[in-house]
Amino acid sequence: MNDQTNPDSPPSIDLDEVKRVLEAALLSASEPLSVQQLKRLFAGEVDADNIRKVLDALKAEWAERSIELTNVASGWRFRVKPEYQGFIDRISNEKPPRYSRAVLETLAIIAYRQPVTRGDIEDVRGVAVSPPTLSALIERGWVEIVGYRESPGRPAILATTRKFLDDLNLRSLEELPPLDELQAALEPAAATLVALEAASSPPEQESTGESQPPESTEQAHAG
Repeated sequence: MNDQTNPDSPPSIDLDEVKRVLEAALLSASEPLSVQQLKRLFAGEVDADNIRKVLDALKAEWAERSIELTNVASGWRFRVKPEYQGFIDRISNEKPPRYSRAVLETLAIIAYRQPVTRGDIEDVRGVAVSPPTLSALIERGWVEIVGYRESPGRPAILATTRKFLDDLNLRSLEELPPLDELQAALEPAAATLVALEAASSPPEQESTGESQPPESTEQAHAG
C-alpha cells in the first residue's frame, strides 16, 4: 500500500477552526461582510460553498443567544436581537430619532415605488418635497441617485441602497415589511438620521394637482 500523500489532493480543512475565524471576523467588523470577503481570510484554502455551510452552522449556534448572525443585502453580520435592543438603548448616548411624517412618507414612496423622481413623490404625497427631506435620506445612505429621466429638466431618479436593506436587516426589496410597519422597522435601524427639513425648511405647501401614481412603465429598482 502506498502511504505517500497525493500531491493533487486538497488539503484537509478544519471546519471548527474556520468557524472560529469567521466568528472573530464578523464580531469585529463594523459592516456586513460578503462571502467573497470572508474567503480572503483563508487565502483561497476554503471555497465559497464551505464558507456558506460554516456560516449556516454558526448562525444556528448563536440562535438562542441575545445576539444573532444574519444575512443581509451586503453580506453577513452579527446584531443584537430586536427584543434586547431596548435595554442597550438605555445606556446609549445616541437615541434613535422619531422620523417626521415628511421623511417617512418620502422614504416609503421611494422604497415601494422605486425608481422615482422628486416629481413622482410629490404626485403621490400631494405636497412639495423639500430638499432637506431628500438630503437627510441621501446623507443617511438610504437613498441614492441611480440615473436621470429623459424628460424636460432631466430630473434625478431615486432608489434605495444596499445600506437601507442592511439597516432593516433585509436581503432584498421583496422582504420589505408592510407599509404600516415601516416606522417600527426604521426606529431601531438608525441612530443618526436627523429630520433636517424640520429645522431648515418652511412647512410644505399642499399641491394644487390631484395625486397621481408614478408612471407604470418604470420597473422596480433591485437595489
